[in-house]
Amino acid sequence: MRRLIIGAAALLLLSACGGGNTGEPAAPGKKTVTLTLNWVPYGEHAPFYYGLKKGFYDAEGITLKIQPGGGSGKTIQAVAQEQTDFGWADTPPLLKGIATGMKVKSVGVFLQKGPASIEFLADKGITKPSDLKGKKVAGTPGDAMYATFPAWLKANGMQASDVQVVNVDAAGKIAALTEGKVDAIMGFFHDQAPTIEKNTGKKVNYLLYADFGMNMLGTGIVVHDNLLAKDPNLVKAFVRATQKSWAEAVKDVNGAADAMAEMAEQEPPKEVLVRQLTLAGELLAGTPGVNTEAKWSETISLMQQYAELKDAGGPSRYWDGTYAGTM
Repeated sequence: MRRLIIGAAALLLLSACGGGNTGEPAAPGKKTVTLTLNWVPYGEHAPFYYGLKKGFYDAEGITLKIQPGGGSGKTIQAVAQEQTDFGWADTPPLLKGIATGMKVKSVGVFLQKGPASIEFLADKGITKPSDLKGKKVAGTPGDAMYATFPAWLKANGMQASDVQVVNVDAAGKIAALTEGKVDAIMGFFHDQAPTIEKNTGKKVNYLLYADFGMNMLGTGIVVHDNLLAKDPNLVKAFVRATQKSWAEAVKDVNGAADAMAEMAEQEPPKEVLVRQLTLAGELLAGTPGVNTEAKWSETISLMQQYAELKDAGGPSRYWDGTYAGTM
């Protein structure tokens, strides 16, 4: 909880000062690039710090500066307003943003199995969606998991009224669960679960949306249309470095956690970082960042069916596969 509060304060300070400070000033002939994360640093972000430490971005002529985010929606908005060069954000809010007119696009989703989940302490005895009947579930209004939760219940033979949803802000969900105010929370299982286990010494279980009828693409790289038009070579270089960073980091999880512990601010303890990155690595599929039209079409269809995505169009409206590649 303390880490999340401090991280949120750091985000406000960074915004006021015009960005983060992770990374060195650009050397002659190199370009300084900003990456805004989807949240304050946790284990999923370790590959970026690993790539920095190993020189993967430097080798592509990039001086990378990493700054924390305040949720995927805010990160996508920052990219849309050209306040940051690249964003690391979840796909469902990206689709909604583009549908409302934001001039942004994905150039590759890395977590191809969605991490959205319902998390709870193992002693609750929850093993399937129907076990949530009569339970209190904390969620944050406005995020993709909250918006699709009623549809996820419906897809599993339940009604929204079967569950009592408790509205909390993103930073308060962990406390709500650990203090017993709710029975479960909506969240990314690879982020909160290791933190809760570390803080409480209790095992956390979860129901993945993806395992129960709603497998949507997860987090990836978001870019403004103007940058794609003006400097496609920079985008290609950034994507290459990021693909290499992820491919190598999941083979050296301890090394990636060490790099993050050395370079990030207010990151979780190393054992939590290791667990978070290990779980994130399980959501990759094939070459990091390489997607299929079929998977994009599935995600779009689910968003149309369950999240009121209007006039959706096809994958090319949201994704350009020429940068990371396609399967």
